[in-house]
Amino acid sequence: MEKPLVSIIVPCYNQGQYLTEALESVEVQTYSNWECVIVDDGSTDNSKEVALIYCNRDRRFKYIYQENQGPSVARNNAIKKSRGEYILPLDGDDKIHEDYLKSAVEILINRDDVKIVNCRVELFGYSSGEWKLPDFNLDDFMQYNQIVCTAMFRRRDYDQTNGYNPNMREGLEDWDFWLSLLETGGNVFTIPYTYFFYRIKESSRNIDSMQKETYNRLIVTVVANHPAFYREQYNSLLIKNKKLSNKLSYYKNSYFWRFFYWLRNKEDQWINFKVYIYNILHRK
Repeated sequence: MEKPLVSIIVPCYNQGQYLTEALESVEVQTYSNWECVIVDDGSTDNSKEVALIYCNRDRRFKYIYQENQGPSVARNNAIKKSRGEYILPLDGDDKIHEDYLKSAVEILINRDDVKIVNCRVELFGYSSGEWKLPDFNLDDFMQYNQIVCTAMFRRRDYDQTNGYNPNMREGLEDWDFWLSLLETGGNVFTIPYTYFFYRIKESSRNIDSMQKETYNRLIVTVVANHPAFYREQYNSLLIKNKKLSNKLSYYKNSYFWRFFYWLRNKEDQWINFKVYIYNILHRK
């Protein structure tokens, strides 16, 4: 039986100084039936030169170029150009363990109920140590991301979504995409080994380094991108809280209050925001 093809999607924007490490981690995979599509998102450094070194020595590497449009568009374009049954996104400055593909593919082959294969994470670069993500739980996942950006999924499931949303250009696009995959059901399996290495730079585009205003705006966008999914969770929790006298008091006593905890000391904004979320969830 032929092993299914895995497409590793590597968006890259001015990450030439790190790209070699990312591609080396792909090249040494113990699972050999892969292709790696490197999408250059309008880089002005030596990213193209680094990518072509690997393309010239191993035909499994492919290089495409686009004008700068952000990571969501870059990933979507690379996936369109790829051929694999399974997809693994990998940013151009991160790395994966040599056994990641082998382990993740085995899970997807044997577990039809699993949509996303996750793993443990090690930080490197400006910060180091294990990144301890909580165990996956859907209610909590609706509030904050619990899945690494480099997790494996099936192409057929990707095709049932609109892909990575370009309106998440400032960040959180991976969380937003995982929500898209899980809206129609499915489970998340976390491999209990450290198979993903996430680089931290002083200027990393992550939650810790985001301005709070930007992060808050992105949270609102995530909810607005998935109104049906959040409405479903809202209705489920509302049933469990029948004693609550009205919807607005419900918000403050449900996980929505915890989800938007960063507004708890700004009562005027919180009142406006409750109305805003209510309108999103009940939009016709």
